[in-house]
Amino acid sequence: MSRVLRAARRYWMVTLTLVVGLVGIVLALAGAGAAVQWLFSVYALAVAAWQAVDMVRAMLRREFGLDILAITAIVATVLVGEYVAALIVVLMLTGGEALEDYANQRAKRELDALLTRAPQRAHRAEGGGYRDIPIDEVRVGDVLLVRPSEILPVDGVLLSARTALDQSSITGESIPVEKSAGDAVLSGAVNGTQAVEIRATQTAQASQYQQIVALVAEAAESKAPVVRLADRYAVPFTVFSLALAAVAWWASGEAVRFAEVLVLATPCPLLIAAPVAFIGGMSRAARNGIIVKSGGVLEQLARARTVVFDKTGTLTRGTPTLTGIRPEAPFDADELLTLVASAEQYSSHVLAASFIHAAQERGLALREADTAQEAATNGVVARIGGREVAVGKFRFVADHAPAAQRTEIAPGELAVYVAVDGAFAGVLLASDRLRPDAVDTLARLSALGVTNTMMLTGDARETADHVARELGITRVRAECLPADKVAEVSAIAERPVIMVGDGVNDAPVLAAADVGVAMGAKGATAASESADAVILVDDIAGVATAVRIGSDTVRIALQSIWLGIAISVVLMVIAAFGLIPATAGAIIQEFVDLATILAALRAIGGRLDAREAPAVARPERAPLAG
Repeated sequence: MSRVLRAARRYWMVTLTLVVGLVGIVLALAGAGAAVQWLFSVYALAVAAWQAVDMVRAMLRREFGLDILAITAIVATVLVGEYVAALIVVLMLTGGEALEDYANQRAKRELDALLTRAPQRAHRAEGGGYRDIPIDEVRVGDVLLVRPSEILPVDGVLLSARTALDQSSITGESIPVEKSAGDAVLSGAVNGTQAVEIRATQTAQASQYQQIVALVAEAAESKAPVVRLADRYAVPFTVFSLALAAVAWWASGEAVRFAEVLVLATPCPLLIAAPVAFIGGMSRAARNGIIVKSGGVLEQLARARTVVFDKTGTLTRGTPTLTGIRPEAPFDADELLTLVASAEQYSSHVLAASFIHAAQERGLALREADTAQEAATNGVVARIGGREVAVGKFRFVADHAPAAQRTEIAPGELAVYVAVDGAFAGVLLASDRLRPDAVDTLARLSALGVTNTMMLTGDARETADHVARELGITRVRAECLPADKVAEVSAIAERPVIMVGDGVNDAPVLAAADVGVAMGAKGATAASESADAVILVDDIAGVATAVRIGSDTVRIALQSIWLGIAISVVLMVIAAFGLIPATAGAIIQEFVDLATILAALRAIGGRLDAREAPAVARPERAPLAG
């Protein structure tokens, strides 16, 4: 009962229309037929006037929609004495808005689920016990208790022996993931059946789940420029409907034919179909681990013809391993690696962690830097023990050591050059691995119509060409600076263009593309402003999934719109011959509304996703070196 009352309050115009109808039935049973006509007619004209005000406001904003048909239908039915039909048209309009709102709520439930599940409190270890604190008070290093079935409040490291985490809301994995002591754990995951302790490695604001929640909130609030997709059909449909109604009136000599045709031309199906479909598509994307910031992004994905990839961390794993050290006298291999790893402690580049790990494995003690400065995508300069150490690309190091010389590298290898106090000190070599599903992803994109591929990278030409050959990418630009990437993407003729990056150094080019897609946890943090879509898991296959969802959403939206147009046109033609009375036509149009909404709700994609066979993971490729 309480649910019914809430619905009645939420959709008060529908409630009021039903009350007016019930009062009219009571008056009719009491023999007051004239009062019923006045009640229905005045109420219908009042609603028409209200709609007319909204229509004029929209026209002043140069927005021309289909509202004129609904208003004309109400006025026409009242003027020809079809007052019952007039009330049914009003019920159709108010009921259509209620159905649209309900459908939107249904379509947004995956988005809403992420927002409502955001943890608010944490249990911090203090003085031998635990104290509940607001999640915003958690600091890095705090030990937190997570009870059975609770949501992890922040990113951290597992301190307890083991647990199983449900990460479906973060990664889309339906099977709980086993975690052992020392493993990293993500906020938003649901703990298993036993209480565990974690040590916070991020504050709440910087944690993965809160970043996702921020993106979802932005997506849920966004207004897609294409949600009024049907408006592009507004003028021809309006002209056709009015012309058909006028011809029917002229041919029959009966004014009631004009009203009978327009009752069936009411535009609810066209106004409802696109918003429901696009919100459903955003919901489907969220369920698949992809946050799309607006329905407009889905339309761009559906139309995309070119995809551009960053290399490191996108097409490759982004975790290179040290494969060789070529020191220049008087440096030896250990000293060169020590200096490089010490300088790289102050870099955010993916190679930094590899060199630091390699130095630690050799038992080398890293040194503190007096000063350090990173040049994004180029390298880092640090003063260590009174010596200036420059590490990075050849051009960057050559500015510090003019005597630097390029070294020969095997296909797939990366070369990192080093200068110490202005003298060329040597080269470190590393190799990366291709993502196992990169080839399949490119094939899926091609099948979806994204046939032009390009790779942009700051790495050497030899490495870039080798990776491109492995993947079948036709266009490559190597040794790029961030500005070069932006210029390359801006110059592409085959648009729309999708740019895929890891979100660390790719923010400018992600913003420059028609659709910027950021991958993985790093992407979710760095791309909250620059990217249009974020793949929550570190999985390149999500790019093809996003394009497929965009294509399906636009297809379903257009199908739903044309379904509404086709049914309405057929019914209007029948009504033009006087075969559908106005009252019956108004009732029939309610079923047209329902059919359109049900067609648009297919964009939520439950059955579409169920038909997609899970991709079989390919075995790891060998390192690209050699």
